Amino acid sequence: MKLAFFDSYRLGLVVGNDIVDISSEVPVYTEASANNAMLWLIEHFDALKPALALAAQNGERIPLTSVRLRAPLPKPGNIVCMAVNYMENGTLAEAPPINAFHKASVGVIGNGDTMVLPDMPATVFEAEAEIALVIGRRADRIDAADWQNYVFGYVGFIDGSARGVKPDRNTFFQMKSRATFAPLGPWIVTADEIEDPHKLDIAMRVNGVLRQDFNTSDMAHDIPKSLAWLSHIHPLEPGDIVATGTNHRGLGAIQHGDHLALTVEGVGTLSVAVQDDLQRTWSTETRLERQSKGLPALSPQLSGKYTPA
Repeated sequence: MKLAFFDSYRLGLVVGNDIVDISSEVPVYTEASANNAMLWLIEHFDALKPALALAAQNGERIPLTSVRLRAPLPKPGNIVCMAVNYMENGTLAEAPPINAFHKASVGVIGNGDTMVLPDMPATVFEAEAEIALVIGRRADRIDAADWQNYVFGYVGFIDGSARGVKPDRNTFFQMKSRATFAPLGPWIVTADEIEDPHKLDIAMRVNGVLRQDFNTSDMAHDIPKSLAWLSHIHPLEPGDIVATGTNHRGLGAIQHGDHLALTVEGVGTLSVAVQDDLQRTWSTETRLERQSKGLPALSPQLSGKYTPA
């Protein structure tokens, strides 16, 4: 099933090109916050499945083109992102050390929303294409073999990044936890619809041009290992988001007026706009294109405030 919020945070079930309002199936909907309503649905999903199946069959269908989709989890308790977690199309000699970081939930936006580039002296802003897990039950010091018992579903995730911030060794919070830097959506796809999350194509298009194009089979540390490792650091709770990382070779600058479209096979397409009130500009070459020319990987700023002298 595909679970979503739409318009004034009505709970919806996506059926083909339509959406069915299922708010009435969730008893806490009228009194809970949007995020807590989705958490309740996640925690009681098995009991609700028959009623949701009937709603999908008999409920009034509203065309998706006529509604505004919202982030399916507007305020997750934790957003945990796996760091440097791809083998870069098999070009790395060995897997990087397993690592992760937290991202502030204030960064969450949904499909059709806008990433806003902050007024700060970053070298470049990038948007990383990822598939993320939605945790379905408390995961505390779990075994890797049991990972499927803890994943409720999957969602598209864009990890906004401000590269080159200073001072050195004091960068990740500044780089990753900016407002609007965690686009999430377009909906949650329940785990039973994804046969193998390690065999999915992921693509990021910027203004219709393909930039990132990779498969989740290239993960350095797969989902079982990642969840086991994370849950031995702190428990993961229902509704938490675990982003699985990206392939960096297709990354490039994002800037004012750009349209980003992340497509995850079996999940859907998450689209957001980019706004920069300073209207700075950068070279649009990807990291791989620059490195193939013997240039530094990060695209240089060409104009606007903070342009290097």
